[in-house]
Amino acid sequence: MNRFSLSLLAGVAVLSMASAASAADLLVQQPSMPGFVDMGSSGGWDGAYIGGFVGYGWGTANDDAAAFLASEMDLTGWTAGATLGANFTVTQGFVLGAAGDLAWAGIGGFEPASDDVDINWTGSLRGKAGFDGGAFMPYLTAGLAFAGATASNGPTDSTKMHFGWTAGAGVEVAVADQISLDVQYRYSDYGAATYDLPGNPKLDLNTHAVTAGVNFKF
Repeated sequence: MNRFSLSLLAGVAVLSMASAASAADLLVQQPSMPGFVDMGSSGGWDGAYIGGFVGYGWGTANDDAAAFLASEMDLTGWTAGATLGANFTVTQGFVLGAAGDLAWAGIGGFEPASDDVDINWTGSLRGKAGFDGGAFMPYLTAGLAFAGATASNGPTDSTKMHFGWTAGAGVEVAVADQISLDVQYRYSDYGAATYDLPGNPKLDLNTHAVTAGVNFKF
């Protein structure tokens, strides 16, 4: 993870914790702010949910042996997908949860020599730890990450799966009794895979993604 990613992740985490500190005031009975839902002092985030999200991703593809890529390739593009998860209050103000997501991805890059790399889809299985601030829940999340990608060299292409890890932070805001908005940043290191191309390149993929979504409790 480069210095920029560390700074961005740290910034999101600080923002989440700052939101948590501000949200602590919501644990005291006060009039609800217009446009937000008063979910009570605790337990308002409990239960299963399903949702959808869209976002933007950027990252790099590396070939340490330089058999396919002469240098690090920049990847950029959009993503959209669905999330399924559940939250559980374990003590006053502290929420643990689990979530999984699967997304279409159009995150890719190319070199003038007709070499290109495209991440076609991504997914994750993650744990979550959040602060129950009533209508707000800032959280940290981390877990397993996987992706499907295609590398092309002229008319020849090869598709492989990658397996790695992901970590990030976000803030969820209740806008109705069963509906919340979710803004999240995550860094994902998808690890390396060997592609069936001349030179058998071993490509290492990583991405950053900022997403915004809507979750529905059921």
